[in-house]
Amino acid sequence: MFVCCGYCTGECPFEVKIEANSNDITEHPHDDKPRPYLCTVCEKRFTTKAHLKRHKQIHTTGKLYSCNQCEKCFTAQHYLKTHMNVHGSKYKCTECGKCFSSNTDLTKHRRNHSGDKPFECTVCSKRFTRSDHLVSHSRSHSGEKPHKCPKCDKTFSQLGGLNIHMRVHTGDKPYKCSLCDKSFNRSGSLQRHEHSVHSNRRPYDCRYCGKMFKNSDHLKCHVRIHTGAKPYSCRHCSERFTWDSQLKTHLLKSHNEGSWFTSHICEKKFTQNGNLNTHICRHPTTVSVTVTC
Repeated sequence: MFVCCGYCTGECPFEVKIEANSNDITEHPHDDKPRPYLCTVCEKRFTTKAHLKRHKQIHTTGKLYSCNQCEKCFTAQHYLKTHMNVHGSKYKCTECGKCFSSNTDLTKHRRNHSGDKPFECTVCSKRFTRSDHLVSHSRSHSGEKPHKCPKCDKTFSQLGGLNIHMRVHTGDKPYKCSLCDKSFNRSGSLQRHEHSVHSNRRPYDCRYCGKMFKNSDHLKCHVRIHTGAKPYSCRHCSERFTWDSQLKTHLLKSHNEGSWFTSHICEKKFTQNGNLNTHICRHPTTVSVTVTC
């Protein structure tokens, strides 16, 4: 079940209010700036009244400025102007040819090709290409997951994560490979597929054995085989692990921390969602299920 706001249904039964009580200020996870201005429709907070005013157009007047080359619409003309760069070649990736609306977005995208992950979690040392991905990941350590799936009761720290997860139930795979007939439910899965299947470039080599890798992250994981490094430590005992997946499995089996992933077909349990998906894909096709493979 999805809930649409008033302008989507042609109705506007609500009123957007400004809450500027100095005693009710939430801190933003990115910059810790006070955000006292509250949208009572979606509960988002903003640092200034102007930002709230611009935001509430989404709930009241809708998105007024439409792109003449695609179906996207925007609340302000300058947003549309920035978006139009996507249809040009001003901010174009030289690796894959994809265009972006700004140089910042292009820089973030290039990390997918280089494997650079500058943002590190201080709890488990997992690294990310973007700061917002790190913020979302950090919530997994605090246990904050307010968004619940209506189909399987799985919870998520962000609404975007829930929306992506719903594709597991709907079977929607909007990201199609331009070089073969495969489709994916996540853009990251498509990028990994294109990079691993359709690209032969392996610029990263191991100094110990000479083995070549397509990105620096894979190389870093491989090097631990030679060095014996175990950067992932259990917060309950003295055990340490080479990979994050090993730590998650340990926490689940030894300390009952985390969730099992259960097959809807045979009730078999797995510690990793990827292993569950692989398992379901190997079931006879006579069983009607929708999974992410």
